Amino acid sequence: MKIINRDIDSGKPFDWGRTSFDYAKFRDIYPQEFYQKIVGRKLCLDGQSVLDIGTGTGVLPRNMYQYGAKWTAADISENQIEQAKILSKGMDIDYHVVSTEDISFSDNSFDVITACQCFWYFDHETVMPKFYRMLKQGGSILVLYMAWLPFEDEIAGASEKLVLKYNPKWSGAGETKHPIDIPDCYKENFELVYHEEFTLEIPFTRESWNGRMKACRGIGASLTEKEISMWEQEHMTLLEQIAPNEFDILHYIAIAELKKH
Repeated sequence: MKIINRDIDSGKPFDWGRTSFDYAKFRDIYPQEFYQKIVGRKLCLDGQSVLDIGTGTGVLPRNMYQYGAKWTAADISENQIEQAKILSKGMDIDYHVVSTEDISFSDNSFDVITACQCFWYFDHETVMPKFYRMLKQGGSILVLYMAWLPFEDEIAGASEKLVLKYNPKWSGAGETKHPIDIPDCYKENFELVYHEEFTLEIPFTRESWNGRMKACRGIGASLTEKEISMWEQEHMTLLEQIAPNEFDILHYIAIAELKKH
């Protein structure tokens, strides 16, 4: 499903379903430390009901399934959900193909709502009241994000410049370490009770880093097949010139927890 948002990529259409196969293969890269931060907040654990919005290929519920929560997961892309179901075979995760703006579960259904790598895509004036209604008293919204740091990591910076060569409208470039931005509309019904930002190195090979970049919004979700092929060939040539076969990419992780009043 094509998404058009004038505040993202200057309104250039993108469709995560076009990159679902690469997304499933190359974007399940969060380190164990990432999941331990969630566990440390006593969230997404046994006895809790969790809704993961913008779930993509189900990275969060699949990797946290072992901690015992009952997971429901939703995404606007049918292809993403299809890959999520394949990857979570044998797990009792309730998947739904629906936009976050159209989600309508019962009142007081969830202890936690998670939003990993997707929070900025939503119409918050629409979804905030839904989150408030669907969360149990004292429930939490957990917002999670991880990004490479192009100004501090040479390989990431060079790869990002190549994305911009093929897609100058891509607005995902130039990331720096900072807290997650929480829209003002949440302040009346939620309290920001915790946030943390930290850096860490994520290991890649040339193939896996190429796949990770290809599965970003600026390439696989928005360019033509011909453009993607040209970018991929040029990117692999670039990596052969500047990167060993195995290397680390500097990322930062940001976490924010909002608790329902």
